[in-house]
Amino acid sequence: MRAVAFVVHGVEAVVRLFGWIAAWTCVVLVGLVAGDVLMRYVFSVGAVWLQELQWHLISPIALFGMSYLLLMGEQVRVDVFYERFPAGLQRVIEVIGGLLLLVMGLYIAWLTLPWIAQSFARGEASPNPGGLPLRWLLKSLIPFGFVLLALQGLAHALRQAFALPTRGE
Repeated sequence: MRAVAFVVHGVEAVVRLFGWIAAWTCVVLVGLVAGDVLMRYVFSVGAVWLQELQWHLISPIALFGMSYLLLMGEQVRVDVFYERFPAGLQRVIEVIGGLLLLVMGLYIAWLTLPWIAQSFARGEASPNPGGLPLRWLLKSLIPFGFVLLALQGLAHALRQAFALPTRGE
């Protein structure tokens, strides 16, 4: 039981870290958008790389944020039915859901690996003049984000299966 709690808390600590990174990426994104708008409309100056960077920052926000939302219990759930189920059935649903996330996350991560390898081999960069290089690096966030989701799904399933208390309890 202690080993399970150690694994769950370790995974959740990693997910919290990447949730923090996603949150601060939002702050950076807002600053970049405001700066870009200011530069374009006040000084009539714009940069393709800056606009692409804004789009690229959405990826870590979404990919890291989805695991963090599961950790915080903010995932989408059909509460109109779920809240009426007995506690035992709710736990079973949570365990099954967590295990399905584990399998789905690992599968999606695995599916993206050849696509990223191809992008790396081609040295893929932005097709726009003045755009960002190293597009494969951005694409590599996809399997990383889904592995993180898979790990959080496992931690979620273990927490529910062993009725581990949340940090606040």
